[in-house]
Amino acid sequence: NILEYRPEIDGLRAIAVGAVVVYHAQIRIFEKLLLPGGFLGVDIFFVISGYLITYLIFKEKFSSNNFSFKNFYERRARRILPALLVMLMIMFPFAYIALIPSDFKEYALSNIFSIGFTSNYFFYFNETEYGSIDGLLKPLLHTWSLGVEEQFYIFFPIVMIMFLNNNWSFRMFAILFILSSFFFASYLSITKEQLSFFSLPTRIWELFFGALTAYLIFFNKINFIKKYILNILSYIGIISIFLSFIFFQKNTYHPSYLTFFSVIGTCFIIINLKSDNVVHKILSSKMFVFVGLISYSLYLYHYPIFSLSRYYSLISGYNL
Repeated sequence: NILEYRPEIDGLRAIAVGAVVVYHAQIRIFEKLLLPGGFLGVDIFFVISGYLITYLIFKEKFSSNNFSFKNFYERRARRILPALLVMLMIMFPFAYIALIPSDFKEYALSNIFSIGFTSNYFFYFNETEYGSIDGLLKPLLHTWSLGVEEQFYIFFPIVMIMFLNNNWSFRMFAILFILSSFFFASYLSITKEQLSFFSLPTRIWELFFGALTAYLIFFNKINFIKKYILNILSYIGIISIFLSFIFFQKNTYHPSYLTFFSVIGTCFIIINLKSDNVVHKILSSKMFVFVGLISYSLYLYHYPIFSLSRYYSLISGYNL
């Protein structure tokens, strides 16, 4: 049961990174943000990551009846670390030139925490508010999401293989994590908004929605669903995603039950295998696939470029 390359997944990545870049660029039309909910692109990335990682684990476990933790973590490190380290090296001298000493000291610390994939908690304890003016001036704030993903990658394969080796129900395991994390996130978004935004426990449900989607596809649990229904679901999915981009605001409770629409919308698109509808054709087009393939690098570089440009403009008075 091997999944062929799916170009529409890269197309989804393109939509996710495009929305994030537009949001971080703070593009306004008549004083209104163009995509006030563009930050939900990160949530789409979480769902895609949960799906791909789970599918790869299933594939390795059931094709060879073996799973190598060493190979898994090595692949993750090769995928994420080299590009991250190069970006940090390139941006360091620009940050040294642009930032005043106290802010450069915090920036240098954020480099260390981002390499250790704990910058999500670094920025939380530094009382950084995502989307605020202060947050937009911190060049590595965007690495919080890498922290969440890597923390998930560390514990998830261990727990998952334990379940598979003992023939326990992965479906029940995923649903349990989804429900507990979902309700915790919805509660914490009201009581401690920034902790809910930055922490892994309140984000696990998004990654697990992707994992559950991988389970349904890998074990052929969706064969009974008619093709036209899957097509309808993918249309509902793309509409849900874009409505979320448009109607979400910075002060909308997030992650919470309101985030559900962009998360389930992503799942609806992923679950529609081998479709030829309009959504699939657009997402599989060369332009979308190209942007999807460079989405990680685009995500890494866009934020420090925007941030340092804003910072330099404020200090020098010269608008970059």
